Amino acid sequence: MERLEQRLDYTFRDRSYLETALTHSSYANEQPQKLHSNERLEFLGDAVLGFCAAKTICRLYPDMPEGGMTRLRAELVCEASLHQVALALDLGDYIRLGKNEQCNGGRTRTSILADCVEAIIAAIYLDGGLEPAERFISERILKDVQAGHRPARTDYKTQLQEIFQRAGGAAPVYSIIGESGPDHDKTFVASVALHDGATVTGEGKSKKEAEQAAAKAALEKLKG
Repeated sequence: MERLEQRLDYTFRDRSYLETALTHSSYANEQPQKLHSNERLEFLGDAVLGFCAAKTICRLYPDMPEGGMTRLRAELVCEASLHQVALALDLGDYIRLGKNEQCNGGRTRTSILADCVEAIIAAIYLDGGLEPAERFISERILKDVQAGHRPARTDYKTQLQEIFQRAGGAAPVYSIIGESGPDHDKTFVASVALHDGATVTGEGKSKKEAEQAAAKAALEKLKG
């Protein structure tokens, strides 16, 4: 824990927040005693991250229209961006996973690592307030945009939405049409409908990942 705190550049007053942030549901479900997973912290961390990103975008781009700000925020806080932060922190070495999840490559799974980053943001916020959480977000996630660099376009859902809007249509609608596997190792299938009525699907280890995969497949189909 001390080594990770050094990487985070934050020392917890109540280290149980950090321990919960590192606890995947597969690990919590295997314990005989009741143990909280990081899912609730992930929910809170996503909200704190979204707020801080919106605040930064408003400050850096005072003339950017609302649609542009929405797209930029999505690019900054997307799963791929959070995954890169997790890799830089070596979070895979610290996450507590169930036996099967660990054997199935959970320590390198993009969705698990990205969710853990959001959980850590919430842990810092609950332990020390908004200031240290915002500092972590600024230094780890928003550093490039503050230096004037726009993020790489890795958010396929945003790209597909822009194409739909340019065509004068409504935003694409995603549906989770299937899931398989045990609770600790589920695979989700998402679908998205194109303007011509065709349906494109994608798979992932989380609903977000499946939707991104479906959007990517849709973009490839449209490019033809």
